[in-house]
Amino acid sequence: MAILQAIFPYADDPLNLPVSNVDTAVKFYEDIMGFRVVSKVETPHKKVILKRDNQKIGLAENGGDPSQEGCFFEVDNVEEMFAELKANGLNQDQANYQSIDMVFLPTRFSS
Repeated sequence: MAILQAIFPYADDPLNLPVSNVDTAVKFYEDIMGFRVVSKVETPHKKVILKRDNQKIGLAENGGDPSQEGCFFEVDNVEEMFAELKANGLNQDQANYQSIDMVFLPTRFSS
């Protein structure tokens, strides 16, 4: 199993990434990426904090534009991570990574 070493947001806050539907996004991050919900709030907007390998990410229905925000993940073994994601149901034939240590995945999901 690959180890998630760091999360880098495109903007400033990996704990407040905008998504159009928290429930749909959480399902992906739990089922495919192996994260677990560690906290959830409904107000002032729906938001969850997820954790994997001591790294946290926050997904929120906060009015932000999911197509303009996101993050990337640093892992110890990108090939191992991609194999894990595919084994968990990722429907993609080719990894979308730019360097040996990075895997890029969207925070935007269709419902």
